[in-house]
Amino acid sequence: MAEGVAGTGLDGGARGARGLVYPFSGPPGRGEAVEIAPDVRWMRLAMPIALNHINVYAVRDGEGWAVVDTGLNLPASRDEWDLLLAGPLDGRPVTRVICTHMHPDHIGLAGWLCRRFSAPLVMTRLEYVTARMLIADTGRPAPEEGAAFYRAAGWNEAQLESYRTSYGGFGKAVSELPAGFVRIGDGDRLPIGGREWRVVVGEGHSPEHVCLWREDDGLVLGGDQILPRISSNVSVWPTEPDADPLGDWLASLERMKQVLRDDVLVLPSHGEPFRGVHTRLDALIRGHRTSLRRLERALARPCRAVDVFAALFARPVGDGVRGMATGESLAHLNYLLRRGRAVRRRGADGVDWWTAAGKETGA
Repeated sequence: MAEGVAGTGLDGGARGARGLVYPFSGPPGRGEAVEIAPDVRWMRLAMPIALNHINVYAVRDGEGWAVVDTGLNLPASRDEWDLLLAGPLDGRPVTRVICTHMHPDHIGLAGWLCRRFSAPLVMTRLEYVTARMLIADTGRPAPEEGAAFYRAAGWNEAQLESYRTSYGGFGKAVSELPAGFVRIGDGDRLPIGGREWRVVVGEGHSPEHVCLWREDDGLVLGGDQILPRISSNVSVWPTEPDADPLGDWLASLERMKQVLRDDVLVLPSHGEPFRGVHTRLDALIRGHRTSLRRLERALARPCRAVDVFAALFARPVGDGVRGMATGESLAHLNYLLRRGRAVRRRGADGVDWWTAAGKETGA
């Protein structure tokens, strides 16, 4: 499963769509909040990576706040939370911690906040269980099945050794999770502060990603499911090498178009709140369709997964994002394979070679 964040930073066709409206003048500064509505506040935490921030939100919940997403488990992030809690959150307690999904920038400080305020953790079951699974890998040696997965994708021995030495890093970015959680699922109605938020679940970026929609005034806490300027990473990982997350992702985006009204205000995890959700969903779908067409053209000759980066991404792939870029390439390749549009053949050296259907020439 993914150990990364929203995207590779290498988007090739799903960038910010024209026609979006950004109703706020700019993001909140350190220790500040922007009031989205009288009972909803937007805050931002810094991250020391290419995707340099995550938006977190607080919704008034009785005498305290329900917090949505938490940032990475870093001392600097804890310091930022101290400023937010004492400042724009008025010193009021956290009543519950809601996590849209299990990536470290979203759940990293969930356990810390839950323990600090004796607050429950609220998530979907697949996100909670997957997080617990990945945390359990911390300190374990890398499985050879994982090395075989990346060897098949075309990684060299030095890159495979880097995978082995960095394995299990997920747990280092996440504080210890509570032993139990409050489960939510698609279609549930979650009351916060006397008003209902509808749970809308998406797949592809993570197993059971939650968006929360307050239908009475059209606010949508969108997590990484609908981002305004970048496309969320959609990857295949060694735990499920034959998965079709891109198929799940595209189906989820189509479903969001049917479920969400076009006049909603989306509060994303990265970037700025925006209107024009149908325009953005169309752009995300169109971007991946365009990438798939470019990929099929590249597969006129046999390619490994690492050979198709140029067909999918706008910038060169460095070591820091190689894992996510490989996973996203495999997501597109598996999508074509599932639909009879590509063929995969494994060589005696354990490397997979891909060609467009009808273009098989051997490798």
